[in-house]
Amino acid sequence: MMNITIRQIKPSDNAALAAIIKGTLAEFGANRPGTVYFDESTETLFEVFRMNRSIYYVAEVNGTIVGGGGIYPTDGLDPDTCELVKMYLLPQARGLGLGKTLIEKCLAFAKETGYKKVYLETMPELKQALSV
Repeated sequence: MMNITIRQIKPSDNAALAAIIKGTLAEFGANRPGTVYFDESTETLFEVFRMNRSIYYVAEVNGTIVGGGGIYPTDGLDPDTCELVKMYLLPQARGLGLGKTLIEKCLAFAKETGYKKVYLETMPELKQALSV
């Protein structure tokens, strides 16, 4: 039986989440300059998501971190628009409904926080993300 938990990020989650993000990008051939693979903030997600009106949720299966996703007030977007960001899951965590659950939690937070629109940016390599 699987014990699934969705919770807010903690400082001790940074290394595991960075490994999941980089591993997923490498898996899909998107580990190139100009992506979050090379972005220093990938190593410090807890600190990044301490910003006002942002949140990052971590998904765990049986106590092991398997991915996450968040809401962020990205520079350049209207104040009533946030971005759904850094949504990545390990291969073994896909198909369990975790992506959908993470998105639902993120959208609920966005609505509660007063955002009217949510922006999503992805890469052609990450086509699977669009099916969620």
